[in-house]
Amino acid sequence: MSVFDLATQPLHLGLGATAVVQPEFTGDMSWYEGYGERNGADGAEGRLVTIHTFDEPWTTWEVHPKGAEVVVCLAGRLTLHQEIDGEVKTVVLEPHQGVINEPGVWHTADVDGPTTALFITAGLGTDHRPRD
Repeated sequence: MSVFDLATQPLHLGLGATAVVQPEFTGDMSWYEGYGERNGADGAEGRLVTIHTFDEPWTTWEVHPKGAEVVVCLAGRLTLHQEIDGEVKTVVLEPHQGVINEPGVWHTADVDGPTTALFITAGLGTDHRPRD
């Protein structure tokens, strides 16, 4: 049995109910490219499980077209914005509260201090756009 820190080593949940610890998260796009290469065979059914801490608002919007994403606030306060049918809807998450970003829903977030969140993401086809 090996212990891992989900804040530094994401987890891939794959086909056949597998769970595979990933290499240390670097925060850059090359890490995500490598993740796709390592786990792409699981297609839309694969899930990336991560914990991230933020102390500034996100600079981009993102979308996951192939599956839902679960977001759970673990500490701090996360203000999540979802763009649905051209309208932005906002929800504030306190610790242990969660929300689902449905497939195809663009989303971004703001924080008003250090905030930690858990993400379970269907990453296949994820896209980003600048935040205005």
